[in-house]
Amino acid sequence: MTTMRLRWAAAAAGLAGLLAAGLAACGGPAPVSSAPSDSNPIGDIPDSQAFVTYSGLPGFTIKVPEGWATTTDADGSTVLTDKLNSIRLRESHTATAPNEDSARTDLADLKTHAHGFAGGAVSTVSRPAGPVILTTYRSDAPADPVTGKIINDDVERYQFFHQGLLVTVTLAGPHGADNVDPWRIVTDSVAFT
Repeated sequence: MTTMRLRWAAAAAGLAGLLAAGLAACGGPAPVSSAPSDSNPIGDIPDSQAFVTYSGLPGFTIKVPEGWATTTDADGSTVLTDKLNSIRLRESHTATAPNEDSARTDLADLKTHAHGFAGGAVSTVSRPAGPVILTTYRSDAPADPVTGKIINDDVERYQFFHQGLLVTVTLAGPHGADNVDPWRIVTDSVAFT
């Protein structure tokens, strides 16, 4: 009797599979999968990302994601990238600390030069290194060299100042990506040496 039940159960399972496939092929409802999706929104930095201290520029240290590619831009900025996210580090020397008014002037200039520019806000935020000028906006990332596709980024630019040293940390990633925690690790880690 047990063998007969097993045969009937196997036949019923096979019939259910054929019925579901037939309905899907005919435009009927497709079977619903209860498996959870492992995909993250485009540009999300994984929670498992490790961070390392970067001290490539004199005068300060900062934690950055481990394994990201590092290049130097024409203006001397250090740029760290991985997939669709980037961190740009630039240091300069100035006698005057940045303030919200100077950041608004910079933002007005960005509006005229940045493609896909949207938003734009300036504020002062607190980080362990002290008060920091934060400028947020949206702008198009450079076109993908292979596909030509352009992605609009959320950009956060932090201006840290200490004894004449201005460190500008610009974080960028696809609009809507949830990188709040990784970006906070980076900006909380800035320390002047």
